[in-house]
Amino acid sequence: QVQLVESGGEVVQAGGSLRLSCAASGRSFSTYRMGWFRQAPGKEREFVAGINRSGSTTFYADSVKGRFTISRDNTKNTVYLQMNSLRPEDTAVYYCAARRGISSSTEDDDYDYWGQGSQVTVSS
Repeated sequence: QVQLVESGGEVVQAGGSLRLSCAASGRSFSTYRMGWFRQAPGKEREFVAGINRSGSTTFYADSVKGRFTISRDNTKNTVYLQMNSLRPEDTAVYYCAARRGISSSTEDDDYDYWGQGSQVTVSS
């Protein structure tokens, strides 16, 4: 089992940048595929970015491609989401999630563990 705690969310102006962190406790962090999801008010949770166990492969939602970067440091049991060129429509609660499965996924049902979320608000 793994416990996840996000941090780094805050209010930022449009065009600005933020870096979210997700610290994992428990064993074998490097065996989990990791993902970031977000949920805006009144909307369903959506996939943002994913990364494989070694960090060599990343994938993104079209809406954030070229602006967001996911990375991980297995020595620190942490996954990051660097967000640049932020837009008001990026405003949401951001969640990190861990997946035990053998393949990558953009579906939230495929992830086994979730953090409590971190609020990101982008003002126009």
